[in-house]
Amino acid sequence: MKKQFFKFSLIALTVLALSACGNGQGTNAGNQAGSGDGGGKDGTYSFAFLTNTQNNTFQTAMNETYERLAKEKGYKYTMLDPDYDLNKQINQMSDAANQGFDAVFVIPVDSAGIRQGLEAMHDRNIPVFNVDTAVIKEDRDLVKSIIATDAYMAGKLMGEQMVKDYPDGAKIAILDFPSNESCVQRVAGFMDGLGDNASKFKIVAQQDGKAALDASMPIAEDIIQANADIDAFFAINDPSALGVAAAIKASGRTDIGVYSIDASPDGKAALLDGSFTAVSAQVPIQIAETSFNMAVDYLQGKEIKPEVLLPSHIVTKEMAKETAGKWQ
Repeated sequence: MKKQFFKFSLIALTVLALSACGNGQGTNAGNQAGSGDGGGKDGTYSFAFLTNTQNNTFQTAMNETYERLAKEKGYKYTMLDPDYDLNKQINQMSDAANQGFDAVFVIPVDSAGIRQGLEAMHDRNIPVFNVDTAVIKEDRDLVKSIIATDAYMAGKLMGEQMVKDYPDGAKIAILDFPSNESCVQRVAGFMDGLGDNASKFKIVAQQDGKAALDASMPIAEDIIQANADIDAFFAINDPSALGVAAAIKASGRTDIGVYSIDASPDGKAALLDGSFTAVSAQVPIQIAETSFNMAVDYLQGKEIKPEVLLPSHIVTKEMAKETAGKWQ
């Protein structure tokens, strides 16, 4: 009788041990994927979009897409907007880490400045999906994947188009945004797009337009006043290019080309009315859709790519008419 009792006890202990191992593996998998209050335990997840600003239709289009997808899936969703304030963004990232979201989507205010926020996420085992603007290479071990428009390609398309429009060369100005890695890549692509004709193009000015209309307009006005023979501007996004276009209009000039990247609803309107000469597309809706699906895949234990660059293309006037009022 004692032997039977001993065997029974041994079997029971073995079953309990196996059960404990199974529960432990499930907990570890959940911690690896994130420690949010959804956690997939009830079939839902909690996501947060930590944007750099919502004062741009690009980011608002992403937010609307994330919100729509989360609603369709029944997931919890939050958006936090620092309005280009780096310190505020780092604080928001720390707060999001403490709230324990299952995954977050981050556009850095400063590509080189958010390591502290990324570390806060990493310490809480919250996967970060770096969208639109890549963090610097030294910080990429803290993000699961980078999902963005191919910024270099978008810039290269504009450089190549400028060569076609000015085969004999031109005097040009560049309005960049050096704190943003995506914008750095756009300028690099633009310069390479000039190719063998680069020596024909004289850059009379290159200044930080801060990717904003109100900052770019007075800079462009000063450049035009100082360079009466300027032929064209390359601006790294539509808000900056719209500032350039406003400065050109204020100067009374009609012979200065404007080359931009975005193809936002406002950018398409500017292409159609002649304010822009050419524009290559960004794809915010696709970025949001791709990153959202990747986050779900990761949380469900599937393999994901460390980087996804979505192709750009030049937007023709016909395309602009067909997609007027919305992003690609």
